[in-house]
Amino acid sequence: MNQYDVTVIGSGPGGYVAAIRCAQLGLKTALIEKYPTLGGTCLNVGCIPSKALLDSTEHYHNAHSTFKEHGIELENLAVNMNQMIDRKNGVVKANVDGIAYLMKKNKIDVLKGVGSFVDKNHLSIAPTEGGEAQQIETKNVIIATGSKPTVLPFIQQDKQRIITSTEALNIREVPKHLIVIGGGVIGLEMASVYARLGAKVSVVEFTDSIIPTMDLALGKELKRILGKIGIQFYLGHKVTGATREGDTVTVTATTPKGEELKLEGDYCLVAVGRAPYTAGLNLEAAGVQMEERGRIKVDAYLQTNVPGIYAIGDVVRGAMLAHKAEEEGTFVAETIAGQKPHVNYLLIPGVVYTWPEVAGVGFTEEQLKADGRAYKVGNFPFKASGRARASMDTDGFVKVLADKATDEILGVHMIGPRIADLIAEAVTAMEFRASAEDVARMSHAHPTYAEAMKEACLAATENRAIHI
Repeated sequence: MNQYDVTVIGSGPGGYVAAIRCAQLGLKTALIEKYPTLGGTCLNVGCIPSKALLDSTEHYHNAHSTFKEHGIELENLAVNMNQMIDRKNGVVKANVDGIAYLMKKNKIDVLKGVGSFVDKNHLSIAPTEGGEAQQIETKNVIIATGSKPTVLPFIQQDKQRIITSTEALNIREVPKHLIVIGGGVIGLEMASVYARLGAKVSVVEFTDSIIPTMDLALGKELKRILGKIGIQFYLGHKVTGATREGDTVTVTATTPKGEELKLEGDYCLVAVGRAPYTAGLNLEAAGVQMEERGRIKVDAYLQTNVPGIYAIGDVVRGAMLAHKAEEEGTFVAETIAGQKPHVNYLLIPGVVYTWPEVAGVGFTEEQLKADGRAYKVGNFPFKASGRARASMDTDGFVKVLADKATDEILGVHMIGPRIADLIAEAVTAMEFRASAEDVARMSHAHPTYAEAMKEACLAATENRAIHI
């Protein structure tokens, strides 16, 4: 029986990063994965393929909508969906092949099959295509099995016309009318993909704001901008059903006034969140305790009630984000090795990869108000940015929240061009507990989108913004 210091179950961003860090620290490491390729949801049917399609469709949208103003003349512009999907698949393959290479480089044993507990120190790996299961012995286990799309019990998803995000990544035609249930990150990203290609898109959201977990100013601005590419929003609507007849899908919902809304389309994407995935782990055999919403119960060190068994990423509390899982994977590996790592959960940014992009980190303005904390606000619109004017990306703003007494930056919320990258400046500043004045006095290259961060900090510091 093979013996390991650490065995990781699940090869998504949390799992493979944990395995690599364990190997770097000199621990004999195994990684169990039930699917043919490594990388989990993120690399195979999540973060990476969705960004590939978002980039492809943004190119098409610009060619269709803005190239003429740039002085670029095109004729017979068309969408080749087969090529677009094939390119996306190529991007995915390159990434998952890269993870396989990293496993070999770090001398990590990859065990293919479904991993489950025999007891706290023994795991069974059953081949997914039949055959005999093997057993291994391990001192520590890191559970990193991720999540799956949440299913609405009153909607039958056939995965052909009533689909999840997984199927939405492989539609080889432009829908005539895509109905999206859920105005969160996944729903809006896929809505953007197909709206840019010319599909009619309707988004039905239960709350009265899109991206409702982020600063409300971001959702309000994003709704306005996405409306310009034709996306229709039905906020405060409770979906009551979705049925298919042939190629037609009918979605029904109750409006805020209690009336019935009926929408007909050819595709319906159900994107109402994700749920922890722990099926088949046989956690009972190891005595691992669970908590609400199907999550695994862990302590401050991400260790379960069973010593030596840890859990990270989407199966534990907190935001379901790939980079959160990566930080936790590193944290647990270093904890097992006897180090003293830390993760600052307040400073894990959230990002929406629409265009313009959206990101936030730290406290929202709504949270500061609820806490009764005295704060000040600095805003800077991209319409006042020379770099944004040059690229015709003038929608959006940067919003900085700072402590009224100390000037420490408490939250940064952005919507605009290249925000997914720009939010890192805010995270860096806040990790070092910078004040708005500190960032305002840092030199930012001109002309850049990042100048908007400096200007917002100037605005928060005695209203000193230069360009507004």
